[in-house]
Amino acid sequence: MSGYTDSRPRVASPARLPTLAVFKFASCDGCQLSILDVEDQLMAVAGAVDIVNFPEASSRVLPGPYDVGLVEGSVTTPHDLERLLEIRQQCGLLVTIGACAMSGGIQALRNSLDVDELAAMVYAHPEYLDVHAESTPASAHVEVDLEIPGCPVNGRGLVEVLVAVLSGRRPDLPTHSVCVECKLKGTTCVVVAKGQPCLGPVTRAGCGAICPSYDRGCYGCFGPADVVNAGSLAARFDDDDKATLRAGLRGFNVAAPAFEEAARNV
Repeated sequence: MSGYTDSRPRVASPARLPTLAVFKFASCDGCQLSILDVEDQLMAVAGAVDIVNFPEASSRVLPGPYDVGLVEGSVTTPHDLERLLEIRQQCGLLVTIGACAMSGGIQALRNSLDVDELAAMVYAHPEYLDVHAESTPASAHVEVDLEIPGCPVNGRGLVEVLVAVLSGRRPDLPTHSVCVECKLKGTTCVVVAKGQPCLGPVTRAGCGAICPSYDRGCYGCFGPADVVNAGSLAARFDDDDKATLRAGLRGFNVAAPAFEEAARNV
């Protein structure tokens, strides 16, 4: 977590509650809904923070500056970029939540294609569109202090970050792989037991190993783990299963650099 600059507000003093704002960019709203899904824990935190801008949950919208800003979604238009630059100046601590805000999300699938051709397939008048050629994460344009991975983000991870910020400590977010979660849960490895392609060995933990718990391979929703050894993973599978692994790597976190490189090595 980087330090605050002098031009930005610091986390509130004990005289007042720190303010929290949530901002949406190009996304499905899934990460914001995940926040609402942990309403019990969020309410416990709400007593220590003033949620002043969260349109998904309340019509109450107060102007900045804000102590903590949460950003969901990727930057896809010039207007998005203008908003993001303003938000960065308004927030003491800027936290990106979810795959879209962290790596461009599934909409970054267009990054390797011609966006004008894609627009012509969808819109009757694509000339009215004003979009960037690529879907990019917030960190490509501004300094980001913390990132919470996931597609969607795990609400418990968000609560951990808020509690950590309020307590003045580093948040405890895992960087190891989903395989560790499988071991801790006693979940049988789908690769070893069933020979199924699975991105668990290269994907960051935090989801609770949901897919392997239901006898399905990991899809890479939480993005790259701290170690991504795609070559060793791919060596276990035949060409068809390698294609499945590549499809997963080019899915929710297609533009994450470690997954981009891994897809080339599988």
